[in-house]
This record gives sequence, C-alpha cells and structure tokens, in this order.
Amino acid sequence: MYNGIGLQTARGSGTSGHVQTNKFFIKPRSSSAGGPPKAPAPAPGFDDAGGMRKPSKEILEHDRKRQVELRLLLLRDALEEQGYTEGEIEERVEEARKEAEIEIEIEAAAAEEEGRGAGRQPLPGKGCA
Repeated sequence: MYNGIGLQTARGSGTSGHVQTNKFFIKPRSSSAGGPPKAPAPAPGFDDAGGMRKPSKEILEHDRKRQVELRLLLLRDALEEQGYTEGEIEERVEEARKEAEIEIEIEAAAAEEEGRGAGRQPLPGKGCA
C-alpha cells in the first residue's frame, strides 16, 4: 500500500500489487504563482450572475425544425395507415412541410420583434397539456 492507495497485500488478488499513477491527470495550477486568485469560471450552461443562459438562435431553430419533421413523420404514418398511395402521401407531406416552414418564419420574426428571446419555449412533451 502506498499513501493509502492500493491493496494492503497482493496475496489472493491475482495481481502483483503494483500501483501506477494516472498519466492523464492534469494537476491544477497553484493560485500563488502570480497575482490574486481568480474566481472560478461559471459552470457550463450558466452565466456569470448564476442564472441560466439563453439558448442560441441556432439551437432554437434546430428544435423547431425537429418538431416540424416529427409532425410530418406522424402525418406520413397516419396517411399510410389510411391506405393512401405513395404519391398522395408525398404530395400531402410536402404541402404540410411548406405550411410549417411558413409558420416557422412567422414565429421566428415574431420572437425577434418581441424582445429577442424574452422567454424560453418549453421542451416538447414537457409542457402543461
């Protein structure tokens, strides 16, 4: 045993009992090396004041697109169960996609005009319904 690490005895363990150091451990630099100690960086996902950061526009847009594609997939499944042909299904899904894209553009313009992300949208399936 070395500094409380490892086996007290190697007998019965099937090993030699040799303790190795972690070669990938990066030792923290001491704050006494120069200047006053710095405050720790905020955790990922939080801003300096301790609150949650606002999600980026790209992430919100990606989530909206995923929701649209989910609705289109559900529409496609419903149409297949009702016995529509592949051509009819494609036409209806494309019409629904165009309508959804127009809705997304309107919502995005309203969100920017409203105060540039004044509130967060609830995650799908997590809201009060």
